[in-house]
Amino acid sequence: MPTDPQYWSLVILQGITLAVLLVSWAGLLVPVFPGLLLMWLATLVYAILQQLAGRMDWIDWSLFGLITLLAICGGIVDNIIIASRMRGHDVPWRSIVLAMVAGLVAGIFFTPLAGIVAAPLSLYLAEASRLRDRQQGLQSAKRYLVAWGWAFGAVFSVGGLIVLLWMLWAFL
Repeated sequence: MPTDPQYWSLVILQGITLAVLLVSWAGLLVPVFPGLLLMWLATLVYAILQQLAGRMDWIDWSLFGLITLLAICGGIVDNIIIASRMRGHDVPWRSIVLAMVAGLVAGIFFTPLAGIVAAPLSLYLAEASRLRDRQQGLQSAKRYLVAWGWAFGAVFSVGGLIVLLWMLWAFL
């Protein structure tokens, strides 16, 4: 068993970073949890500490750069997917933004489950009122939920790719 303190500090750093990455990745299941941001912050701290220890080379920085791009794109892609799916069915921007804001506010001030319910419910109410047709409002809410599912799949995949890239960086 190695007794070198540098070895053990690296093992502890990698263990903590991996734990944060995995918990943050699982946290993506909660709509308002900033999982990708926390994943990126964990890799940033890891990169800084590795640089201070003199263990970062151009491959490591390239992988961190790729993780950064993935985190940025993943943070944007869910809104793009939802908005494009909704706009494809002539749902106006004000209804889409209202649903996103209602979901975010309810998720932050109440519970994430409240956010999951508030977004499609507010979209339903806005569209049923605008169109004066409850069935059309319900169809819009269903489309929102399907779009949210696709967006979740995309963001969760990005999170998995971030974990994979960090593991390549840290363990190879």
